[in-house]
Amino acid sequence: MSAWPLIAARFAVYVDLALLFGVPLFGLYALKGSERHRLLPSRSLIAFLALFGLALSSVGFLLMAASMAGTGIGGVDRSILNMLLTDTPVGWAYQIMTAALLLAFAGAVAISRRPVAVLALGSAAGATAVATLAWSGHAAATEGNAGTIHLLADILHLLAAGAWLGALLGLTLLLWQAPRNPDEAMLRTAYRALAGFSLVGSIIVGLIVATGLINGALLVGLANLMHLTTSLYGQVLLAKLLLFALMLTFAVANRFRLTPRLGAAISRGAPGEAISELRRSVMLEMATAILVLAIVAWLGTLAPPLSDG
Repeated sequence: MSAWPLIAARFAVYVDLALLFGVPLFGLYALKGSERHRLLPSRSLIAFLALFGLALSSVGFLLMAASMAGTGIGGVDRSILNMLLTDTPVGWAYQIMTAALLLAFAGAVAISRRPVAVLALGSAAGATAVATLAWSGHAAATEGNAGTIHLLADILHLLAAGAWLGALLGLTLLLWQAPRNPDEAMLRTAYRALAGFSLVGSIIVGLIVATGLINGALLVGLANLMHLTTSLYGQVLLAKLLLFALMLTFAVANRFRLTPRLGAAISRGAPGEAISELRRSVMLEMATAILVLAIVAWLGTLAPPLSDG
């Protein structure tokens, strides 16, 4: 069976769950009061991402079972699925993910008058679902104390990535609405969210770098750093690092050049061009982040240099 359907399913699940965690989180720390339901389609987005995540994760689980059984998806019988669900950590993680997604959907449907509660429940459920992804990657194969460290680092790495991607989508939604609703309050809300993301973004980048170094040490090893180009895993990892560097370039430009320019343009009463520049830059950063997640989905199917931990 080709690995590409499994890679595609992993990628789709990563994007879906990252947004389920990150967008509601963005609404909690970047927006205030009525902004949370006026400017973010929080209930509908959470409900959609939860349902879509249930479908995607089910397909991904079936593809993983087929890959482990060495057969096509149609050849996976009930005994294999029952064994994976009840006797393996990846099966337990899938069950926890399913419960978290159902909880997120139920909260989005049932809670209508408390946007903070909807966002908090959606983000918490999304965080739980994102954390379960660590058991479908290389971290789950690392044994002993190193395995515990690896799992924790992988969970933090995934959560930080989700917070970043969710913030980028949230900022994109604000920047798309600003020209259509050009009152000063809307513009200043967008500016405040952009400026406020500076601290959160710094924490996210710090977490990604620190946990990435831990994961790299456990999967690649210092002795293999100079030989990354000799393996497919190393080549794909280098591509991920280059894309991450490109994301940082966009982030630095947004923080130190484009966001201050927007603030000055709002004060002058002519924010149109500054908003367009920021929107374009944030969307490019988000597209790069999605490419990074595609590479992460691929890396999870490749054998690293130190795959035995």
